[in-house]
Amino acid sequence: QVQLVESGGGLVQPGGSLRLSCVASRSIFSFVAMGWYRQAPGKERELVAIIGRLNGTNYDKSVTGRFTISRDNTENAMYLQMNNLKPEDTAVYYCNAASASGEDSWGKGTSVTVSS
Repeated sequence: QVQLVESGGGLVQPGGSLRLSCVASRSIFSFVAMGWYRQAPGKERELVAIIGRLNGTNYDKSVTGRFTISRDNTENAMYLQMNNLKPEDTAVYYCNAASASGEDSWGKGTSVTVSS
């Protein structure tokens, strides 16, 4: 199973930006989809953004226009550029990779706090 490691979280003021990274332990080319999920305190984990093998993307409506997901197969990495952050974006962000066989892999998460 692939290992996924997230980084780039931290404390940022409202309106600020962060770039999250997810680096895989092997090639990500074969994954049919990769995505970013988040879980706020007391809430269920939710999908933030997803990117397919051919770079098709989909976003939760709460982040559309502010977040951009991308993947770099040569770096075995996926990214989430987050702009105009809001306090409600505060959560632990998780990286997910889905294989063609239906196997899901998860990272351990990186914490994002948006506060003044």
